[in-house]
Amino acid sequence: CFLLPSSHSFAIPIPSAPPVDTVSHPLLKCAQILNTHSHMHVMKRAVQALCVATSFPWGAVGISGSASTAGSLITSGIAGQTLLRSTIPLKYSSFSSIARKSSSILAFAHPLVSLNHNQRSTITQLSAKMSGTANSIQQTKNRVALLQLPVTSDKHQNIQTAKEYIQKAYEAGAQLCVLPEIWNSPYATSAFPEYAEILPKVGDSLLSQDGTENSSWGQSSIMLMEMAQKTKMYIVGGSIPEKCSEKIYNTCLIVNPSGKIVGKHRKVHLFDINVPGGIQFKESETLTGGEGATYFDVDGEDGDESGLGRIGVGICYDIRFPEYALLLTQMHQCKILIYPGAFNLTTGPAHWELLTRGRAVDGQCFVLTCSPARMPPPKDEDGDNSDGKSKYPHYSAWGHSTVVSPWGEVVATCDEKPAMVVADLDMEKVKEMRMAIPTMAQKRHDLYRLVNVSDAKE
Repeated sequence: CFLLPSSHSFAIPIPSAPPVDTVSHPLLKCAQILNTHSHMHVMKRAVQALCVATSFPWGAVGISGSASTAGSLITSGIAGQTLLRSTIPLKYSSFSSIARKSSSILAFAHPLVSLNHNQRSTITQLSAKMSGTANSIQQTKNRVALLQLPVTSDKHQNIQTAKEYIQKAYEAGAQLCVLPEIWNSPYATSAFPEYAEILPKVGDSLLSQDGTENSSWGQSSIMLMEMAQKTKMYIVGGSIPEKCSEKIYNTCLIVNPSGKIVGKHRKVHLFDINVPGGIQFKESETLTGGEGATYFDVDGEDGDESGLGRIGVGICYDIRFPEYALLLTQMHQCKILIYPGAFNLTTGPAHWELLTRGRAVDGQCFVLTCSPARMPPPKDEDGDNSDGKSKYPHYSAWGHSTVVSPWGEVVATCDEKPAMVVADLDMEKVKEMRMAIPTMAQKRHDLYRLVNVSDAKE
């Protein structure tokens, strides 16, 4: 059923549904309450009452619309459950929003996303800043966006798609956005050399010291730096194949709001697996592993410990190694871990969420995982599956980009389709978790010890 508000009134058309009692139906009663109040906090309480009255799980509240409408609030039943959904404002009308288990969590997905029995929504509200013009949009502190974008064999198209998704994150008020693993190339070892680029180093910016642009860098990295500078966001650039000294790396660039490279992670653990009856993949056929841990700091006001703070980065298969995560959280004091990844349809259903939650509990931190959207195999002119005729084998990504809290709760996620997951992170939860269950202070260093070998080598 749809709840369609104007600035001061609500109407409730219910398509493809049996007639309702227009006098006693709880949704209409709630609409009458909302109709008499314009203050947002009153609206929020009324919607909570709606959820209770109709035995719905908690829902996400948002505002959207065109120039002719003030917005829309949508409720819909999915897979035997019901949740409140809101459409995104601005021009991206094909996207919709879902919340899961935390106030201020929004997941933008297209089309509707089915949730399992654990996935209960909570009341949240899209920032009014999202409905402003591009020049008036302001960032919301600690808001992050995971960009689950579709990837094709057309590199130029992939770069343009990534640029559009970054713009959407900016329009959603994000302070930081994350792209998926291998977003500019097909996920195939044979494709990596063709799509690989020369990438900038940590400390590089768009203009060199003499004021000239570095022409040796690939278009993917230049786009990331330009968009970071334009939107004033931190961009964790997923990963792209990097060409360096006749070697190919799977590399993530981190760009700050001034367009400067503040981090560069080369995937440490290469994805070499052979699951009988499942999948066989060997990244080491083409790629070389990285040699260090990667983290960066999100600048905040002096003395403000409620910001995003220090963030550690890994790529996909790196998430299976808790030692690497512990190195980032315990030795480098990271409060957030980010893993762009592209799990497949064998490992994804079994381990994607499990590993994300495991690393969050291990490190008592937020963990963000960002996947490419799952794309169907390409079709030939007759509409048949042409994967066998394609230059590179088709790879089906699991999707389900996810945000997990320090308690191990999945607070925002989506399905496998193109999506943008937006979350406002309450960084006090990291401090609370580490104080309540102080495992970092309870280590038995007489029995075991974490050593940063790369530091020891230096």
